[in-house]
Amino acid sequence: MTGATRSRAGSAAAVSVAILALSLTAPPARAQSIEQTLVQTYRNNPDLNAARAGVRVANEGVPAALSGYRPSVNATITAAGQYAESSVGLAPYVGTAGNHRSVRSLPRAATLSVTQPLFDGNRTTNTVRQADQNVLVARETLRNTEQTVLLSAATAHMNVLREQAVLELRRRNVEVLREQLRATRDRFNVGEVTRTDVALAESSLQAAIATATGAESDLANARAVYQQQVGVLPARLVPARTVERLLPRNLDSAILAGQTEHPSIIGARHGADAQMLQVRIAESALYPTLGLTGSVTRAAEQSTSSAQSLSASLGVTLTIPIFANGGRDYATIRQAKETYGQRRIQIETASASVRQAVMQSWAALEAARAQIQAAEVQVRSQEIAVNGIREEYKVGQRTIIDVLNAQQNLTEARVALVRAQRDRVVLSYSVLSAMGRLNAPRLALRTEIFDPTQHYNQVRDQWIGVRTPDGR
Repeated sequence: MTGATRSRAGSAAAVSVAILALSLTAPPARAQSIEQTLVQTYRNNPDLNAARAGVRVANEGVPAALSGYRPSVNATITAAGQYAESSVGLAPYVGTAGNHRSVRSLPRAATLSVTQPLFDGNRTTNTVRQADQNVLVARETLRNTEQTVLLSAATAHMNVLREQAVLELRRRNVEVLREQLRATRDRFNVGEVTRTDVALAESSLQAAIATATGAESDLANARAVYQQQVGVLPARLVPARTVERLLPRNLDSAILAGQTEHPSIIGARHGADAQMLQVRIAESALYPTLGLTGSVTRAAEQSTSSAQSLSASLGVTLTIPIFANGGRDYATIRQAKETYGQRRIQIETASASVRQAVMQSWAALEAARAQIQAAEVQVRSQEIAVNGIREEYKVGQRTIIDVLNAQQNLTEARVALVRAQRDRVVLSYSVLSAMGRLNAPRLALRTEIFDPTQHYNQVRDQWIGVRTPDGR
């Protein structure tokens, strides 16, 4: 192969790799975009579906709490057979038999009783309010899970693209080094270089092949993670753009948004409110209770003669606790107050964690932008250096090791550019997640958005029935 042919081959490989690296910002046609990946994840991810089920479980706690306001109605039916036998006479040693009598009867009774609580120390009122707070906690847990799942899906999407691009770069490098080995052998055959040069070219080629094999393994791992997060194996993925358009202009605004909107902070606040209501529920054990009880009983008895009766009762019961449960109620109240203090501390912990996450992800995003600029300059400079070193090598001013090192540096610079481009996209999603704004509505995903209030409204005032709203 002539020097001109080798130069054209190297230039063609360089152009192909450059296009591959820039493909992270130029999406191809008829492929799956990151929005479609996120839609599939939003619909199918098991962690997200489990969190939605958790919201429905919390919703059922509200009608359960409301049952404390409602009456209890019970019907009792009893029926029994009775047999009695008796005798009247003198003592047995007299030898005179007395009168003998047996009685058979079938008593039956039906009772309908109704109990209506009138005052239970505000236990029911606080239990209902606590159930509503638990619903809000579950909703914020769902929002947090949605953020985590969507961020993981976006990361998986970009990881597959990164590993595909890196693998292609590694394979292109193998082709270039294989061509370099052929050229070195040709020059060795005509006595222009030594066997050492051939050995160095062979060593570099084998190292590149091993690196390409590792890149294939990395791509397989990335595809497996993608399937775990999204539910399907990745098809032809479209390189994604950043979501920096959804971010505020400065770090302070991002921190403020995180402190006011992040679901972990809001959920911690609702959890503290729910625990405060638990304190009041525990204190209700010290208050008197008042209840209304009514019953109607119809009884019938059939023996030697038939008899029927009807009775009704209506009463009010006032219970005043003086020292109940051996003082356990007082310990329960103190325990609930300590737990409330713990929940308040957890709000501060969540707030600090969110602030740290926003600051770290924001700084990492800015670093990724700078790394892209530096990597682009490095790639352009290294391409010029490789071409120049190759020409100098042809005229004997450079050694084969200079050519191989330059080619390796060019490949690594292109890999660094691909990785920096991937990092910028993922970190833009990470900042949005740290702020508490990574969700389907804000991303404008084209899918039906889960409405947690729909199931709540369906079950809140439901008195009877064992079927769920979806028919189970």
